[in-house]
Amino acid sequence: QVQLVESGGGLVQAGGSLRLSCAASGRTFSRYAMGWFRQAPGKERDVVAAISSSGLTRYYADSAKGRFTISRDNAKNTVILQLNSLKPEDTAVYYCAARYSSTWSLSKYEYDYWGQGTQVTVSS
Repeated sequence: QVQLVESGGGLVQAGGSLRLSCAASGRTFSRYAMGWFRQAPGKERDVVAAISSSGLTRYYADSAKGRFTISRDNAKNTVILQLNSLKPEDTAVYYCAARYSSTWSLSKYEYDYWGQGTQVTVSS
């Protein structure tokens, strides 16, 4: 069992930055690939970025490339999503998810555990 708790969301002006953190419980965090997803009102929950269990490979959605950075610290059971150059269209609830695998997936259905989400609002 893994429990995930996100933090770091908030209200920011366009062009600003936020740092989202996801703290995981349990002693097997290093066996889980991690993903960050987001869901805007009336839209599907889509992957933003993902990272392998070792941290060696990463994926970014086209909307995130060049602006967002995903990282993890297996010693601290933490995964970070750094959001830079934020745009109003980045406004959404951001979710952290864990998948019991060394490799990430783009499908939300292949993740085993989810956090409660953190709201990111970008004003124009």
